[in-house]
Amino acid sequence: MKRDSGYNTKQKEKLLSYLVANRNKHTNVQEISAYLSSEGTPLGTATIYRQLDRLVENGVVRKYTFDGKTGACYQYIDESMECHEHFHLKCLGCGKLIHLDCGHLSEIRDHIAEQHSFIIDTSQTVFYGICADCSGKKRTED
Repeated sequence: MKRDSGYNTKQKEKLLSYLVANRNKHTNVQEISAYLSSEGTPLGTATIYRQLDRLVENGVVRKYTFDGKTGACYQYIDESMECHEHFHLKCLGCGKLIHLDCGHLSEIRDHIAEQHSFIIDTSQTVFYGICADCSGKKRTED
């Protein structure tokens, strides 16, 4: 990332550091804001959005918008670009987003490409349902 000179450089570096440290998951502005506050470098949400937009434009971060109801998620792009190669599960209970590496779904993706001439963008493909934690809670509550 090109380093900006001037105001909030420490916060910007903390933001990027947080994204790099959490590159294996999607994160949102609220999580980033809470982290920065806990580190003693609070940053307003508008500024976080601006910084994330710059990182997206520079190809450092990937932005995900899934259902139009919840805010966007962001993920640092590492050299392997692994997130392009798997599907996602979104819990309707807690909102957790899970990366799913599954050979069966990869076979379906390949089948659709070969037999139906359609390329699935796995980075944007989300299955909605209830995660194990939430389904366990529901069984306990019944």
